Amino acid sequence: MKKIFLIILIFLFTTPIYSAGSVKPDKKQTASDGVTPATQYDVGEKWISKAKKFEKKNKTKKAEKAYKKAITSLLKHNKENPGDPDTLNLLGFSHRKIGDYENAEIYYSMGLEINPTHIGINEYMGELFVVTNRIDKAKERLDVLKNCNCKEYSELKQVIDGTKQSKY
Repeated sequence: MKKIFLIILIFLFTTPIYSAGSVKPDKKQTASDGVTPATQYDVGEKWISKAKKFEKKNKTKKAEKAYKKAITSLLKHNKENPGDPDTLNLLGFSHRKIGDYENAEIYYSMGLEINPTHIGINEYMGELFVVTNRIDKAKERLDVLKNCNCKEYSELKQVIDGTKQSKY
């Protein structure tokens, strides 16, 4: 009887327990499991979201680390899926947020070569131009957004007019 009880205890403590919807660690998630695996883009977005939360709490060192992790993930995604303007936009955004304006501008420019009317890139590139004292170029980005009927237009306009502070 003691042996059976001991075997049951050992079994309970050494066998992983999975809740509904979870996947065994050694099993790769596939579409046939009904679960779409996260892409490096998704991971990058998650790190950016964390970084923004750190910024709100004035935890700048943690925010910078999170942006750098986002960059790492987004670079991997860009290598696997080159030429995606959304990826280039987030790469530009993350570089801008850590103060690397040169690389931010490179990524924004690459994205605009692919999609000149990309709303996010035009807004963020305009903000970059304001921060780097190139107001005329920021107004060019604003001009691209003037007919988009989007919040990005008004946000960039406020940054250019000085009624809204650009964080970076």
